[in-house]
Amino acid sequence: MEGQGRFSGLMELFSAPVLLNLALRDPTRSVCLFSAALPSLTESVIAAACSRVGQSVLHLDRRNYYAGNWASFTFNGLLSWIEEYKNQQKVQITESEQVWRSLIDEGEDVVPLSSVDSSISNLEVFCYASEEEEKEEETKAPLTSCQPVNAETVSEETTGDSTEAQDTVTGDDTTASDAKTQNEEHEVSEPEEEQHTSDISEPSQSQEEKDSQPISSPADPPVEVEKKITYQKLVKEGRRFNIDLVSKLMYSRGALVDLLIKSNVSRYAEFKNIGHILTCRNGKVEQVPCSRADVFASKQLTVVEKRMLMKFLTFCLDFEQHPEEYQDYTEKPFREFLKNKKLTENLQDFVLHSIAMVTQQTLTEEGLKATQHFLRCLGRYGNTPFLFPLYGLGEIPQCFCRMCAVFGGIYCLRHSVQCLVVDKASNKVKAVIDTRGQKISCSHFVVEDSYIRDEQRQSTAYRQISRAVLITDRSVLPSESDQQISLVTIPPLESSAPAVRMVELCSSSMTCMPGTYLVHLTCSSSGTAQEDLAPVVSELFHVSTIPGEEPSEGAEERSKPAVLWVMYFNMRDTSALDSSSYSLPSNVHVCTGPDGSLGSDCSIKLAESVFHHILPDEEFCPPAPNPEDIIYDGDGPQAEGPGFDESVNTEAEEEGAAHEKNPSTEPAEMDSVADTTPSSEE
Repeated sequence: MEGQGRFSGLMELFSAPVLLNLALRDPTRSVCLFSAALPSLTESVIAAACSRVGQSVLHLDRRNYYAGNWASFTFNGLLSWIEEYKNQQKVQITESEQVWRSLIDEGEDVVPLSSVDSSISNLEVFCYASEEEEKEEETKAPLTSCQPVNAETVSEETTGDSTEAQDTVTGDDTTASDAKTQNEEHEVSEPEEEQHTSDISEPSQSQEEKDSQPISSPADPPVEVEKKITYQKLVKEGRRFNIDLVSKLMYSRGALVDLLIKSNVSRYAEFKNIGHILTCRNGKVEQVPCSRADVFASKQLTVVEKRMLMKFLTFCLDFEQHPEEYQDYTEKPFREFLKNKKLTENLQDFVLHSIAMVTQQTLTEEGLKATQHFLRCLGRYGNTPFLFPLYGLGEIPQCFCRMCAVFGGIYCLRHSVQCLVVDKASNKVKAVIDTRGQKISCSHFVVEDSYIRDEQRQSTAYRQISRAVLITDRSVLPSESDQQISLVTIPPLESSAPAVRMVELCSSSMTCMPGTYLVHLTCSSSGTAQEDLAPVVSELFHVSTIPGEEPSEGAEERSKPAVLWVMYFNMRDTSALDSSSYSLPSNVHVCTGPDGSLGSDCSIKLAESVFHHILPDEEFCPPAPNPEDIIYDGDGPQAEGPGFDESVNTEAEEEGAAHEKNPSTEPAEMDSVADTTPSSEE
């Protein structure tokens, strides 16, 4: 699968059997075996923490891409993922129990694992971008229909564009040189590479336009053609997209940011501030006043409302010191407490949906804590409480994977576990059997929830998250700078309906091509994702009835951003489940998938809890040493260090002396470097 961020292919430099042999080379070391949606955020953090304190970690996954439901894809990679999802629904899985039985000894039992991921459902895709450019360029495999397509027809799009898609690298074709190229693009000269890519692609298009325009339509100005974003343009520039399956932001004082700083994993990624916090009221998108400066600069609030809001926010910062203010409402909804504080309906919506970001049923104390957390995050890294990782949220699990690999962790893609081997006497997992019939010993087994079968669960009642991913042609709130990331909260139209959270990403976040915006919509499910979110899409965006159709002159729709492409799907939310929800051995640790909240505190707390259950006496994710502080085994004798320093000091002391003394110092420096360099590489 292509488009797995800067570290794509970093850990696929060996075949899976070689990795397994490496893992089993030292039989005296215990193996904490991780089989997960490789690796989602929780599992990647656990793996990094265990590897950091000296544990052997083997991380297996049935997929061919990183991060599971936390993954980021290029546009072409996402089309391939959709195709895989569709094919998975048709495949009949056959069990090979004969292989299991031949490897089971007396006193052992087997716990089979699920081989199908059912965490994604109700996936539908619609394309509204025009096909004109494809006709002008006379591609070999044009799409046969311009009508909106669903998941069943995505395969035709992907197949039709296979010739072009082969020019980009997929997970199966990833090599060491590809990984090096991706790392160099981001860490060395990402802006230059992006510009270079544009320089390569744009002239070829303009030349074709020059060749074709005098024949087909000499009156059409070439500027209009360049501005029009077509489906073929999205595919051609597909590698500029990094589309997340889950939409979250990082609280600047949240558990994830604190862990990134503590563990030194933050050096593997870059981040961008969220520029705007917005809300949608009466069909209009407005700025939410959340800081002191915003409150007094707001034009939406009256003078009285500004004073009321400032007084309430000041109270929330240290509400624990004034229990008498809220103790009568601890068992009542937060909304009732806001009404008791005499906040206007306008202010109640701001606080409830855009600052605390809680539901109508949230209790008062929880709402006050959420408001306090929001306010305390203000100002740490900017005027809003949030950060977003460049290249998408899928970078964060990969950063922890990299830390795990640095300290000896081993990763295998396209390699899964069929069943667990349980010792009947202790009721603990002692080994696993993989899909290639190999029996691998382990002391602990950490697994993602989607691997657990229904018969191994105490409860099969799940919550669902409704998701929509849109590619649009402009921002919902144009401003002086079009390179802003915006968080928009859409209050529920009905009291029983959930609020919808929208994150709009610009091209400077490295998640979409220039001239487009990537929009994520998320809410708790009450139906299918399309049923929950399509009304919001229609309210905020122009959705054409015919792909590429422009809104009529003077129409209200013309002021709205146009949807070029949209995907709806539901994702399972198992964050409410705990260890008592499963009938599994005691050393099997189940990690839940992404939850519906905006932050990632739930996943980080779960990772820390599992780590302390496995290694109660070890520190969770201690800081990784800086590269310059590492002393490698086999380095030259320590006397070489002072020798180099002495030569430097001698050169400094003899500055201004005769030039003939300089040659004696230069060879000393070169000899020192030459002696230490080979040993460092070893």
